Amino acid sequence: MIQTVLGKIAPEELGVCSAHEHLSIDLSRIKQDPDTILDDEQGMLEELEDFSHLGGNSMVEVTNDGMGRNVLLLQKLSEKTGVHIVACTGFYKDPYIPEYAMGWKAAEFAKHFIKEATEGIEDTGILPGVIGEVGTSKDEMKPIERELLIGAALAGVETGLPVTTHTTLGTLGYEQVKLLTKHGLPAEQIIIGHQDLMRDQAAVLAVLETGAYIAFDTIGKNNYRPDEERVEFLLDFISRGFEKQILLSADLTRKSHWKKHGGPGYGLVLRDFIPMLKSAGVSEEVLQHFLVINPSRAFSVKERAA
Repeated sequence: MIQTVLGKIAPEELGVCSAHEHLSIDLSRIKQDPDTILDDEQGMLEELEDFSHLGGNSMVEVTNDGMGRNVLLLQKLSEKTGVHIVACTGFYKDPYIPEYAMGWKAAEFAKHFIKEATEGIEDTGILPGVIGEVGTSKDEMKPIERELLIGAALAGVETGLPVTTHTTLGTLGYEQVKLLTKHGLPAEQIIIGHQDLMRDQAAVLAVLETGAYIAFDTIGKNNYRPDEERVEFLLDFISRGFEKQILLSADLTRKSHWKKHGGPGYGLVLRDFIPMLKSAGVSEEVLQHFLVINPSRAFSVKERAA
């Protein structure tokens, strides 16, 4: 089953899924930029409705405590739009980890995530469906980030929740998998984020070869990397037989990303990128894996032995 903000659903109910998004977020404490605050409820509704009209059925919302998480709002948005929303437990990376958790070790992180996964987020009763996005810095895994990732692994083993990660500009994806699996988390329970930002193809292949999922989840952010290059990498990965381990999304985090402010909106993968893949010869069967089948497997909560 998959845990959404409105309760459990069967994997086949998830439908077309955007695997790494933010609807309500506030990164301004660190970034000091009002553009990084998404708090317009009506705007969120309009964006979700547009996503739905383009064929989107579900969204994994990875805004955690320290990033402006608001699960009651996510619940309301899901009720109003019919879009399935999966919320998260977790912390992001240094320096976004909340002050109260900055001195924690892995066991304390794990305890906190397990509590939210079993009792609900804060006092809402809403259960998370994923641990994430937990991350590392660029080319560096800081001590607190290492403890955070180990805690996420331990919590994932205990709860069966998948763990979805942040890699800064795609770096350290393989190292993340190795650390998470070392502490007992199966590779098929891991989604390594932002791998479309990693220009070293061998580094991304190393992640795929572990059996973990990868997220091409900054689609449309051509200021980082042209989408044409993302397509080239995906064509190669498909030719190597890795199409069952790839997830797609856009990771919108700014007002300027929204359609009402002149941005592409959450529908950009379905509206712009999928036609690019079709034009490049990607089959409907592979696209079905990227959008529907892979997310339904990746975000299914694993049964744990009693």
